[in-house]
Amino acid sequence: MKAVPASRYLVFFSIAIAGCLLDLTTKSWIFGRLGASPGPPWWLWDGVFGFQTNLNEGALFGMGQGMVVLFTGLSLLAAVGILSWLFLAGAARDWLLTVALGCVTAGIFGNLYDRLGFPGLTWPAGHLHHAPGDPVYAVRDWILVMIGDWPWPTFNIADSFLVCGAVMLVWHAIWVQPRNDRKTEQERPVSEA
Repeated sequence: MKAVPASRYLVFFSIAIAGCLLDLTTKSWIFGRLGASPGPPWWLWDGVFGFQTNLNEGALFGMGQGMVVLFTGLSLLAAVGILSWLFLAGAARDWLLTVALGCVTAGIFGNLYDRLGFPGLTWPAGHLHHAPGDPVYAVRDWILVMIGDWPWPTFNIADSFLVCGAVMLVWHAIWVQPRNDRKTEQERPVSEA
């Protein structure tokens, strides 16, 4: 098997680290400005796009509320799987997979940081399931988008990296990989009968 080029390590880790840092920096900034309790939105485009903080103990669209241990374990398992697939199995020889999985990894670690309670937030008074002052083990969401009168669930930069990476993976699976498979098949020497 051919070795993974050093440039792929650089691309992958640059995207993963820069994406995670961008996510954590923006979360820190907006939560420092608006606080951890959901309040009125700070509209950039009135009624369409703005910022509103939210603490999400679940996963995508808030599903699985309170399953922090499960999502932490799945995040760590996914990160190990990505690193193994890219650099041990050699998938990093493909540029698109390297970029896509760099994005996914940025999202994993941005949200994992929050789930592990590293921001040091505590629950405010008035929360149904937590006493005031309990440590927060939840993802910090803050981007608010309205679709007509319906608010899309708040999200963050890590979520955006996860979605972009997933879209690239689907693109790769549907269009790039089949084309690569056909090309490999055409290049294979025909055996004599």
